[in-house]
Amino acid sequence: MPVLVVGSIALDTLTTPAGKVEETLGGSAVYFSLAARVFDAVRVVGVVGPDFPVSEKKFLEEKGIDLGGMTTGQGPTFRWEGVYGPDLGDARTIRTELGVFAGFSPKLPEHFRGTPCAFLANIDPELQLQVLEQLQSPRWVAMDTMNLWIDRQREKLVEVFGRVDIVFLNASEARQLTGEDNLFRAGAWVLGRGPRFVVIKKGASGVMVLGGPHPFVLPAVPLEDVVDPTGAGDSFAAGMLGYLSSLGGGLDFESVKMGLACGSVTASFAVSGFGVAGLRDLGREAIAERLKHYLATNQLQGVRQ
Repeated sequence: MPVLVVGSIALDTLTTPAGKVEETLGGSAVYFSLAARVFDAVRVVGVVGPDFPVSEKKFLEEKGIDLGGMTTGQGPTFRWEGVYGPDLGDARTIRTELGVFAGFSPKLPEHFRGTPCAFLANIDPELQLQVLEQLQSPRWVAMDTMNLWIDRQREKLVEVFGRVDIVFLNASEARQLTGEDNLFRAGAWVLGRGPRFVVIKKGASGVMVLGGPHPFVLPAVPLEDVVDPTGAGDSFAAGMLGYLSSLGGGLDFESVKMGLACGSVTASFAVSGFGVAGLRDLGREAIAERLKHYLATNQLQGVRQ
């Protein structure tokens, strides 16, 4: 059952304590599609410029990703440059050049409109609403956001909450949005605006989901080395939603819990290299092996496969 992603396609320049890369493939739609395609078919809606490398487009197509919704605008491809400190917390933005992404207005090809599962990446809530108007009776829709939209488009953002099934936030965004320091109360506030589940990412402290009969919390996958955290959130969402899409049905709490585990494991591969390097050749066997060990820990004995 295909999953649709609508988001950014970018060329990133990244600096972390491990080094620096320039003009590397990035963007929320790219991280999501490369991670989710391990679980299920993926359809992408986004925009690039004529300068987008032909080799990277070919690479994405060779991975089985449907780029039927990727258009080429008049202007340069979206570029972002960020620097991470020693603690690998939020990146300090050095440069943002929106290029064609500044005028992005998502148009779903006709055969994309009936896609049963959809992920609205952290684009403007107005654009997320435009996508929702074009979808035809999806089984479920998930969305992400960021602090910029919480600051500038809070009312529209809350409107989107009322029309989706799963909301992804990180801990700082949840606190910023709700004014609640307690993440359980923050999650309850979001649930009160309409979605069935809210997933709150806590970085190295793991992830939690609210919306079932009780809150469910998972620790992060233990890693010796983190090279680059860029795209970790999109890769997490991809692992979770790709798994849920592959089930071919609706949403239930047990499946969502397992999806959380799949997302955590998928994100652990994403942070192992610069940009999408950790996802380029990622396969189901590697995820299954790491997932097996992850589920075997005492903290996860309540999760079923």
